[in-house]
Amino acid sequence: MRKPGALPGATALDQARSAGRFTPVHDAWWAAAVKAHGERDGSRALIEVLLLGRHLPHEHLVTGLAAALKTGALTADAVALEARKAAEEDSHAPADPVLPTTDRSNVTSLASRRLAHLPPDKRPLPSVAHYDQLLRLRQPDRPTT
Repeated sequence: MRKPGALPGATALDQARSAGRFTPVHDAWWAAAVKAHGERDGSRALIEVLLLGRHLPHEHLVTGLAAALKTGALTADAVALEARKAAEEDSHAPADPVLPTTDRSNVTSLASRRLAHLPPDKRPLPSVAHYDQLLRLRQPDRPTT
């Protein structure tokens, strides 16, 4: 995180590539992030994505990277959201795998996702009618002499 410019030549990156843990999807997302955000910020975004691997399985992270790349969402938050959606779908998957009917490539706003699970708001809309009384109490401007 402190020296993102050192990532392209890092030994750990070469080892991850040779072990198959740093996939072509990682490279494609990284290249797109660098193009969109610049070398330093694009590399930092990739490092944030790689740190997500501490909490998310590798296959879900790759799925999240692919979905975010497909939609052009080049932030670690978007990858995390897509990876968590993939993990959620896998946890609800039946024992016999069935082809998914939903398209995981739709990036959903976290706020709208949370609001979708809330009950409808039945409160009346706010009104500013009582402020009209203040307008009636206002004194007309008097000319100064």
